[in-house]
Amino acid sequence: MAVAVLYTWPVTSDSSLLFPRIRSRANMAKDFPELEEGNGLRTAEPAERSFVEGLGQSLRTLEVVIRELARSEVPVLLLAETGAGKRSTAERIHQMSPHRAEPLRIVSCADVTEDLFGGDQREESALFSSGTVYLDELGDLSSDCQKSLLRLLPTVEGNGRGNGTRARLICGSARDLEAEVKAGRFREDVYYRISGVCLRLPPLRQRREDIPSLMHFFLAKYAHDFRRPVPHLSPATQHLFEEYSWPGNIRELEDAAKAIVAIGDEAVAMGGLRSLLLRSERGGNGERISLKQASRAASREAEKELILRVLNRTRWNRRRAAQELQISYKALLYKLKQIGYHDYGAS
Repeated sequence: MAVAVLYTWPVTSDSSLLFPRIRSRANMAKDFPELEEGNGLRTAEPAERSFVEGLGQSLRTLEVVIRELARSEVPVLLLAETGAGKRSTAERIHQMSPHRAEPLRIVSCADVTEDLFGGDQREESALFSSGTVYLDELGDLSSDCQKSLLRLLPTVEGNGRGNGTRARLICGSARDLEAEVKAGRFREDVYYRISGVCLRLPPLRQRREDIPSLMHFFLAKYAHDFRRPVPHLSPATQHLFEEYSWPGNIRELEDAAKAIVAIGDEAVAMGGLRSLLLRSERGGNGERISLKQASRAASREAEKELILRVLNRTRWNRRRAAQELQISYKALLYKLKQIGYHDYGAS
């Protein structure tokens, strides 16, 4: 079973000071009794419960690591491939931290300009004034933005706080920032300032035992959202999902679950998805097709089917249909235009 690797920085040449905190399941269970079979995690808030109930054993282990991190103020660096759960992990840390009643501010570093970190001091102080700040894809910051960011980052002391900042700092990156530092593409001083603790999240293909739990969680989630029964996947579909390499990781798996629920018929949904999965795996004709693309196409078709069904039930009264679909009237008109039915029905 793949285990998330948790270790502290800075790294020194003395291996005794490196202190890898990679815990076995037995040690985790001893330190945190909530891991024991049948005991369950601590009583969850309503917002947490649906997530916790969807966890397999390795995800429960990760959940306990997250709970431990949430208790401290030490900056956390999350390293994982795109779609492997960096942002959701940051959200979980925030939800279980003393800052949970305060805002979680997410900054997409790929879109950041130097003005954000080097402009109005009031905006800067507001960004790090309270709550949790999550810097998404930190490795995408330009060198100028890295320099501007450095002066805003807290100087981490033993308790994780410093220089007057009140915000908890979490960063995420799909790039190996240590390698980026060695290559001269990322500032070493910024790296050591943001990596009080580094948590590596393995890609989904390295923890296939989690796929059934995650799939059930997403099927239940979208069944609730779409007000439909939770689909029960056939053994053939389950096997296909467990064998697929999921290059888009958890995000791609979520898209697949959404498509199955939206269409409402596994045979119909998987009829298209199965062939695309197999073609993607084999790389047929040099073409690699993402399940995400297939899922989006399936979702659009399911949305069209649902809209037309509701409109027929309301005798094409678009205002009543919009209310039943829980979208605005303008949104329904836009969707009807997209599917070529804009001129049909009464207002």
